[in-house]
Amino acid sequence: MQRMRILLQRKDSGLYFKDVDSWTGDPAEAMDFVSSTTALEFCAVNKLDTVQVVLKFENEKYEIVLPDALPQPRDAARPRLTA
Repeated sequence: MQRMRILLQRKDSGLYFKDVDSWTGDPAEAMDFVSSTTALEFCAVNKLDTVQVVLKFENEKYEIVLPDALPQPRDAARPRLTA
């Protein structure tokens, strides 16, 4: 079975989250989150809104990038839809 790692990557630089205030270009050094939910909660708590979730597989040929997985701040100019 192929192992999958769940990483956070800065959209602007492509660097991966390693530790608080520490980013790396090497995905092997990046923090591996237990689940995508944990990664998203970490982003919310730490106000990281310029990152994307990357699902990286052992076989380096395969990765899935979720660029819009993080909730975006609500635009005050955009009307809210109500039920």
